[in-house]
Amino acid sequence: MHFAFRAARALAVATLPLVLTLTACGSSGSGSSGSAGHASSASAGDPNAGLLTGTQLKKALAPASFFASGFAVDPSGARDSGDTYTPPSTAPAAKPDCTRLGGTAWIDIAGITGVSFAQNDYVSKNTSEDIAQEIDAYRGTTAARVMEALEKAVTACTGFTDSQTHSKVKVTGRATSGLGDAAYTITLTDSAWENGTTLVAARVGTNVVSVMSTDGHDNGAATAKKLTERIVTALKQTS
Repeated sequence: MHFAFRAARALAVATLPLVLTLTACGSSGSGSSGSAGHASSASAGDPNAGLLTGTQLKKALAPASFFASGFAVDPSGARDSGDTYTPPSTAPAAKPDCTRLGGTAWIDIAGITGVSFAQNDYVSKNTSEDIAQEIDAYRGTTAARVMEALEKAVTACTGFTDSQTHSKVKVTGRATSGLGDAAYTITLTDSAWENGTTLVAARVGTNVVSVMSTDGHDNGAATAKKLTERIVTALKQTS
């Protein structure tokens, strides 16, 4: 599970953008360096054998140079699980918390946590537009179950109430081709917002990439897709 992680989104309240803060819970992060390859295991029976550590996943996140001028990383939101693994949770919640889709750690709505992760968040100092990226590693075939659980959760979440504007957020989702082994795109729109939000989840083997974008005037769609493609390519190169 993940550390509390701030989410920022440009909202049209009066004429000024506001920052929306949501939290997700999680494991302690680390910025230590490690091997660029897959994690090794001393025991053939280790369920984490071959899975990337948080330190390794961090290297697959898009670097600062990927983001447009004006965007800077939020230090409080840069987290990873370091060189250790954490106990997973593999049971999706019976009823999804739809408001989780409004946070940077929105992938938690699937109700299944991995054994390692890396994430950070870039915010524009000029517009408060937000671009977040995360990678989670899962045991066995769990990553595929995460994608299935995500789709089911979004199907159940046709909308939710924005806690700051008290307006209705519309949620739509669709399967997306050409990104990793499987991908799903979610669009959040609200008449009270200046721009909508695009969320993309993409599976690459035992890893799930999740991004969030409010950048641009297309509900963040183009930036979300481009960022997902960048991370998917980086993960494939670690195989």
